[in-house]
Formats: sequence, C-alpha cells, structure tokens
Amino acid sequence: MDTTQPTRRKIIHIDMDAFYASVEQRDNPLYRGKAIAVGGSPEGRGGVIATASYEARKFGVRSAMPSKRAQQLCPHLIFVRPRFDVYKEVSRKIREIFSRYTDLIEPLSLDEAYLDVTVDKLGIGSAIEIATQIKQAIKEELQLTASAGVSINKFVAKVASDLQKPDGLTFIGPSAIETFMEQLPVEKFHGVGKVTADKMKRMGLFTGADLKKLTEQQLLQHFGKVGAFYYRIVRGIDNREVQPHRETKSAGAEDTFPHDLTNVEDMHAELEKIAETVTKRLERHQLKGRTVTLKVKYNDFRQITRNQSFPYPINDYETILETAKQLLAGTLDQGQPIRLLGITLSNFGEVNQGTGKEGPSPQLSLFNFDEE
Repeated sequence: MDTTQPTRRKIIHIDMDAFYASVEQRDNPLYRGKAIAVGGSPEGRGGVIATASYEARKFGVRSAMPSKRAQQLCPHLIFVRPRFDVYKEVSRKIREIFSRYTDLIEPLSLDEAYLDVTVDKLGIGSAIEIATQIKQAIKEELQLTASAGVSINKFVAKVASDLQKPDGLTFIGPSAIETFMEQLPVEKFHGVGKVTADKMKRMGLFTGADLKKLTEQQLLQHFGKVGAFYYRIVRGIDNREVQPHRETKSAGAEDTFPHDLTNVEDMHAELEKIAETVTKRLERHQLKGRTVTLKVKYNDFRQITRNQSFPYPINDYETILETAKQLLAGTLDQGQPIRLLGITLSNFGEVNQGTGKEGPSPQLSLFNFDEE
C-alpha cells in the first residue's frame, strides 16, 4: 500500500463555539451567563437539543439530547427556539472572513469548515497566524468565538480544533502527528461513534497505539471499508483535499409530532406541510430530482423508508405530495401510530433557466442550505 504523503498542506479547521447558543446570548443580554439550550421544548412529547451554552454543558446538557432529559439535568435551563435565518446570515459573514485568506473553503455545516491555506491570498505564509487572524476577526466583527485546529491534513486539524474549546487554537505539526494519534483515545477519532468505540474497547482497543497494532486486513475484517481509513489515519496519513464545492445529494424535511398520528387525514395534512417545505427548498436552489423518499418513524421508534423513482426529474409540489401519500399508503396496513414523517428528494439534476433542459448537478455550499 502506498502510504506516502503528498506535498504538505496547511489545513485549518474552524469550529464555532456553541454556535446557535452563542448567537442567542450575543443577541439577548438576558441569556448571557445563563444555561440555555437551543432546540425543542420539553413540553408534550418533548424536543431535542440542537446546541447548549457552555453554562448548560457543565450540567451534562449536550447536543442531540432529548429536551426532557436536559431539563432533568439542569432544572433552571432556558429553552430557546432556533432562528435558522439568523444563524445562516451569521454563517455567511463567517464565510466572508474565511474568503479574505483563501478560496479553498469546505463547509461542513453552518458552524464549521476546513480551509486550505497552503497558498494564502495575503501571502502570510503561516497557517497559525492566519487562524489567529480569523479568530480575532470573528470576535471583533461578530462578537463570537471560534476554535481552530491547524495541521497538515483534515483529520488531525479537526481533532485539534476540539482540544482547547472554547476559543482555542491548537497546532499539531508534522513531527508530532504520529505520537499524537497513538495517544488519542479511540472515542476521540472523528467518525468513531459510541457503538464503534464500545466495540473497539471490547476488543481491547483503547487508543490509537492499540489500533496501530492491527494490520489493515484485520481492521477491514472487524470494521469494514472504514478499517482502511483507520489504518491510514492512525499513522497520520490523510490525503483528502479540501473540497470548496460539496455537492448536495438531497433536499428534504421531516417533522416529529407532539402526539402520535393514528388517522390518515392527519397524516396527509402533515405530509402537505412537509412537501411544501421541500418544494420551497428545491425552488430556491433550482433543483429537480428523480427519487422521492418517504421516512416513517413509529411510536416504538422503529423507522422505515420507502422510495419511488421517476424516469424524468421533478420538483413540483403536487407530484411530490401525491408520491409521498402513495408511499405512505403502502405502510398503513400495520395500523401502528406514527410519531415522525419526512420527505426527501434526491438523484438531482439542475434546472437550466430558459431551456427546461436538465443539466449537471449544481454544487451547493452547506453554508447556504437549510437546516431546519
């Protein structure tokens, strides 16, 4: 296997600190210094936490946690409804700051991105200095803080950005990478979730050094295709380029209901609202797709998906809605209450204005895409 590293890149990973919560604390003085959580209310069925302030995190409140559980951990927690339009506008301004230094920007979400500054626009030459200037600009211009990781590849830069949060800056140079990866706990490996981490620990694999003892074939055998990635990354090898244009693969929307749905009329009413949201997103980004996918989650949390593909691209409300209703009809024989419905359109082609012809799929930044 070729494990040679190409010409050394200078990669920065910028990750905003408690982004949604920090924006809310910035904009509302009453929230400053308080434990707040942006996300769904704990009332009724209860929502989910999108982001928690650092004051809330001290109590164990975390992203993706059910709001009811968060309230149990932190009874004085303030729940704030998300304002995605505001977050997207702030994200756009952050992107503008990035673009002063490089055009090689790969957004991962509204609040984080990779930057390749191997060659920077201002001729600064030092990735550490560029990261320092970006952090300072975000603080001065937007009154927010960001953490940065600097290294020669994406993986190490991303791990580094999380080491000294909030408002941190961590540099891991070429000579330190392999030792750093050997000492890294497996649960800190980006892409290793709780289930995989637990499996690794049952195998006696607790750190990068433990993973390094396994051959590539052994890692493939235990973890599938991602095993090859683990083999390289634990040796500090990550040749992935920063991709300034990430192609959008799908557009969708879903909703979890305050009460389980048991009759078809209510389900159709919810599908109408979801289909309208999806259609607006498609229109905004001038997209058509060939595949409609319906997502159904039952009250016992069992989840299924059903899809239908067309020989031609679509993006109209009526077709999307009627297809979703037909797909739903094929799932109702079980008679089980439904807690969530979702619709996604994928297999994209671009709508060329004025011709009606289909073109290649556009490449849309996640910084501009809806996250509702």
